Order: sequence, then structure tokens, then C-alpha cells
Amino acid sequence: MTDQPTPAPGTGGPDAAQSGTTFTPAFDHPVSPKERMTIDRSHMPEQDALLRAANFREVNLGYSQQLAMLEAERCLQCKNPVCIEGCPVRVNIPLFIERLRVGDMDGAAASLLDDNALPCVTGRVCPQEIQCEGRCVRAKKGSSVAIGSLERYVADWAMAHPDRSKADAPTSSGRSVAVVGSGPAGLTAAGELVKKGHDVTVFEAFHAAGGVLIYGIPEFRLPKDIVQQEVDRLVASGVKIETNAIVGRTYTLREMRDRFDAVFLAVGAGLPVFMNVPGENFKGVYSANEYLTRVNLMGAWNPESDTPVLKGHRVVVVGGGNVAIDSVRTAKRLGAEEATIVYRRGKAELPARAEEVHHAEQEGIRFELQVAPLEVLADENRWVTGLRCIRMELGEPDASGRHRPIPIEGSEFVIDCEMVVVAIGTRSNPLLTASEPDLALNQAGYIVTDDHGMSSLPGVFAGGDIVRGAATVILAMGDGKRAAASVDAWLRGELPPSTLAAGAASASAAAVSASAAAAATASVAAGS
Repeated sequence: MTDQPTPAPGTGGPDAAQSGTTFTPAFDHPVSPKERMTIDRSHMPEQDALLRAANFREVNLGYSQQLAMLEAERCLQCKNPVCIEGCPVRVNIPLFIERLRVGDMDGAAASLLDDNALPCVTGRVCPQEIQCEGRCVRAKKGSSVAIGSLERYVADWAMAHPDRSKADAPTSSGRSVAVVGSGPAGLTAAGELVKKGHDVTVFEAFHAAGGVLIYGIPEFRLPKDIVQQEVDRLVASGVKIETNAIVGRTYTLREMRDRFDAVFLAVGAGLPVFMNVPGENFKGVYSANEYLTRVNLMGAWNPESDTPVLKGHRVVVVGGGNVAIDSVRTAKRLGAEEATIVYRRGKAELPARAEEVHHAEQEGIRFELQVAPLEVLADENRWVTGLRCIRMELGEPDASGRHRPIPIEGSEFVIDCEMVVVAIGTRSNPLLTASEPDLALNQAGYIVTDDHGMSSLPGVFAGGDIVRGAATVILAMGDGKRAAASVDAWLRGELPPSTLAAGAASASAAAVSASAAAAATASVAAGS
């Protein structure tokens, strides 16, 4: 432990993020850069591992006022803030942290909300360690500033004090925009466009808005009331949301184009990829998509639910991304005595966030690494009894840059289980794209766009996973924010004509395929 400056006494009482008590800087004297370097990173308080493994309450508990003010003092306020370059939505990180540091919570909240439509979400699920925090200059000689934890603190304060963080209503542009999909890309684009004065309607296929934020990410990582409050804030700003609306079935894309001046497609890439091994159709095999959607969105954790899930005593989840970790930790909370991850590469190659892997290990999750599935086994009634696997060794790096797994002859073994959850990635769902023949797609079925995010259809833009392939929440949000700027420019007549022609998927298919492949490689959602 390094020597640290002595902080000023805390204000005490309930957390100021909820209570609104007076904010006092952490120190009662100006702190020099040299002193700042001696302040250790504040640890995020969290639930005890044994207790949380049996409940769905949020694992990370959030900073107290005192911890937040102390952590804010660690920011060096660099003249060249490279942390901003690491943020896909370009949050002005030094500005909101400095305002927090001096106790200006209204200013901190205003700055953060101006840059980020969903800060309560990103403060919880964004992989800051490989983005803004990964760029932080403090990481070169120790620990980076806990940017994500500070973002969460300020965002939660703003949510608890909505009357103090309202933006002025913009002048109406008289133009209308349809946003198809209410996931992170769609909600971000909607929030940005309504600030420009446009009339924005979001169309969501499910009965609730939020997309992957509500059906894909478990309660213990992202509480659903937090997502709902973020959605409510957008609605209060003027965004309209229509649920149970499937574009491609309820409405056609052509109808959307006739009704609105511009359209933004943000339907994600939610079609599950399976293992392609014998026995995948046996009873007790789920895709992670179905499993998590039933639990998160449809309340399947409740035995009285209309759509319950199986609750095996021994559950195996195949994959190594965040979706796999979410699935196996969910199974543990649903009562699995043995909850196991099967991943064909090693721990260093796990695509999931290191924090989530660490939490899973604390909760008693078993990791079978460098192991690949060969066959799902079942009894005479076709109920799962096990997963036949083979051990792998790691060879030379493959096209993804990771070591290629190679089967070890004679190393086959069986993991006994009653349930198998497949979490090895997703791909584009053709429900919408197949309904519009003039919408250019690449060979993988993703929408082709030009440099401004416009598709081959004039005035129809696209972003997020339906363009780049399965990726993270924050990358989709970055796509949504950039697309919103392009849509706004299009509506004002300032965007140059698209370089794509209707149906001419080959125009930029190679470039988009390369982008999608790169995204899939870096994706923490994929389990390969």
C-alpha cells in the first residue's frame, strides 16, 4: 500500500447518489499531480460471493459519495485526454470527472448525459478496461482511473434527481425518423435525433423496450428497472416507442419509408449459432438466446411463469464470451449444483470481461478450458444425460489472432449433466432484411452501408450488430450515435449521395465483411 494524502472527512449518512446531500471534495487542500499518483484505485463494493450466487440482485453495489470523490481525485486531467479516444460514444471523460471532483453534480450529470444516452447502462456493462480505462495514462504505472465506476455514480445520481438534469426542449425540425429496434444502437440514435428536434418513433418487436439490455443481460449485472428508467428518460425527452411491432411482418420497410423522412435499422444480430454436433436436438439443450430471454424478459426464474425453463442440477454452458458467463451464472442462481463452462481455448483467450470471469470463479463456476464438445448424450427418452468432449492443445495463431485449438487424440471424456446451453455466438436474423430485395447485404447477411451509415436505400441507415456482426453494447451505441449524426445531416440536405446503388451488395461487401470479421474477433459476445 502506498502512502496517500489524508482525505477530508466524509459527509456520512446515506449515499449522496440517492440522498442529494452536499458534495465536498475528497481533500481539504489542492492536490498536486504527484500526490494524485499516490492515491490507490477505489475498489467497487460488491455482494458476498456465496450470498449473490443464490440471488439475482446486482453484484456490484456502486460507489459511496466518499469513494467517488476520492476516485475522481485520481484523474490527472491530461492535456491530451486519450481516454476519450477509447470511448466509442466519445464521452468527455475529464470534464464530467472534474465536475464531480469539485462537487458540481449538476454539471457532471449534464456533461455525461449530453454525450451518452444510456450512462447508467454503460457504467455497468461497458468493457472500460479495454477502452477508456485501457487508454488511461495512469495504467502505465499502476491502475487506471475507475472511469466506469465514476460514470455509474454520476449517472445514478442523475437518475435519482431527474428535475436537476433536464435538458431544454429543442426547436422542432418538422422531420420524422423511424428507428427499428430498441436495443443500445436504436435507443442511442433515438436520443441523439430527438435532441436535434426530429420526431422520433422507435419500433420494438418485443413487448418491452430495451433489446438485448432487457432480454440478454441478467438482472445481477444490469437491473431491469435501471433499463426502464433509461427508456423513460428518453420518452420524457420526446422519443415515442411502439412495442409488439415487427418490421418485416407487422409493417414492411417500404411502409416505414413512406411514413417517415428517414429510417434507422438497428435490429441487432440475434439468430443463434449452434455447435453442429450430434444430439443438439435432444430435450434439455437451449440456445443462450432462448435461455436468457426466458429468464430475463419472461420471468422464467419464477416456477409459476407461463414460460418456465428447466433447472438442471448439472448444467454445462458451451462458450467463453459474456453471454456464456451470463448463462452459467444464471444457471447457478437457478439452483444448479454444478455449473460448468466448456471453452475450447485457454483462460487468456476467454472473450468475456475479466471482471465477469473473476466473479464467476468466486461464485463456484467450474471452467473446463481447452475442451471442445463432440456430442450431446441422452437417455432413451431423449433427455440430456451428458456432453461428450475432447481436450485441445493450442497451436499457432489463426486468422483471429488467437491460438488455434487442436484436438488431442485419445483425450475424449464425458461431463455428466441434465442441461446444455449453447453460447457460441449469433448471426443476422433475415426477418427484416429478406423482406426488402433492394436492401444490399453482404455474404454473411449483414446490411451493407456506406461511410455515413446509409444503406443502398436512400434515407435508410443501419448500424449496430446488423452491420458489424455480434459485438458489445458500447460499440452498438457508438454506431447509433454516428448514424444519428448522418441522419440529421441527410434531413438537412447536407449529406452527399450514397455510394451504394439499390441491390448492389458487392459495392462494399468485402469491406463490410472484413469489418464484421474484425468485430466478431474482438466481440465479447461471441463464445468461440
